[in-house]
Amino acid sequence: MPAKQASYKVYGYRWVALVAFMLVVAVNQLCWISFASITSESAKFYATTDLNIGLLSMVFMIVYVIFSFPASWAIDTWGVRPAVGIGAGLTAIFALMRGLVGDNFNLVMIAQIGIAIGQPFLLNAVTTVAARWFPVEERATAAGLGTLATYVGIVVGLAVTPMLIPAQGIAGTLTLYGIIAIVFAVLFFIFMRERPATPPCPEGMEVRSLVLKGLKDTLRNGNFWLLMVIFFIGLGAFNGVTTWIENIVKPRGFTSAQAGIAGGLMIVGGIVGALVLPTISDKIRKRAPFITIALAGAILGLAGVTFFGTYALLLLASFVLGFFLLSAGPIGFTYGAEITYPTPEGTSNGLLILMGQISGILFIFGMDAFKAANGAMTISLIFLIALMVFSLLLSFRLREAKTLLIGTPSSQPEMKK
Repeated sequence: MPAKQASYKVYGYRWVALVAFMLVVAVNQLCWISFASITSESAKFYATTDLNIGLLSMVFMIVYVIFSFPASWAIDTWGVRPAVGIGAGLTAIFALMRGLVGDNFNLVMIAQIGIAIGQPFLLNAVTTVAARWFPVEERATAAGLGTLATYVGIVVGLAVTPMLIPAQGIAGTLTLYGIIAIVFAVLFFIFMRERPATPPCPEGMEVRSLVLKGLKDTLRNGNFWLLMVIFFIGLGAFNGVTTWIENIVKPRGFTSAQAGIAGGLMIVGGIVGALVLPTISDKIRKRAPFITIALAGAILGLAGVTFFGTYALLLLASFVLGFFLLSAGPIGFTYGAEITYPTPEGTSNGLLILMGQISGILFIFGMDAFKAANGAMTISLIFLIALMVFSLLLSFRLREAKTLLIGTPSSQPEMKK
């Protein structure tokens, strides 16, 4: 007697849900990075130090460490729409408040903390949204697009903010961002649905374990421990390099404007990579080899950013670093959700981002502490390259998840609007 073929429906509305999610993620990251490219102007405007302006961004990493687990619990327990709605609401309310009190540094810091609290409710939900709405063979692509939204928000924040300041001023620019956050939050609540009418995957794959049990099971998973170490190094390195990009390249004679372009091109590379590599990963139905490829390419890019002395090569290295390192994120998130099945996606996703936030804080302060007398950070960058090589070696020990294999070509989805 022939085996019964699995049948399930995939709804066209999944793309609407994904876009609604991406909008609130992008505006949250826009608010996070909005002071990074106007540090000197902001320090002068608020009559404070560059370090205090830097804390407006650093607070996002600190707050994430505190609220990551509660956010993951909310996503896995309450669902996408309520939990992500908290993140969207906090971002909108405090982003608008930040603009209205934009002349007062202390009140801006309070508003920035409010926006930061909303961040884990958004970032930790990337794989959950992908799993709720997309079939197995599209989940890395969906996670890649969700992660892409963070990069778009960062690029806009870095590039557009300095252009708005001359006409709008700092408070006016922050108010404009607050209005955008309100609009995007409203769109999220209008268009986001919790889940499709029927699961977009074979029967049984939509069932996830309880949060606490899933957390215990995850921490017993050897592959996931390897993945957490890889994220600790890779995401921490990215946070460190993007934070100190100006200090990294200035001792070699590059200007602040050139440093900003190099940093922006790194994010552009990440956007391209997040579109390309996860899509190929879905088509080939492999995760682990792409994590290895991404780490190998990122090492080459980081070495170029560390040592290249010509501007053209620096730009090339920045693009390569972003392309490979940032594309590893969505593939890694999806792989983590698959190898820990049936642990809730928000739990595995949150643990991985948490690793990068903790290492980001450590690496940022460490790179500043060990810089040379002329400001060069070569020693710290060589140390980061060594850590990346270590993570590359660890990646060879990753084993492919069994969950991905369930979505075989013989199980064809029925497409519905």
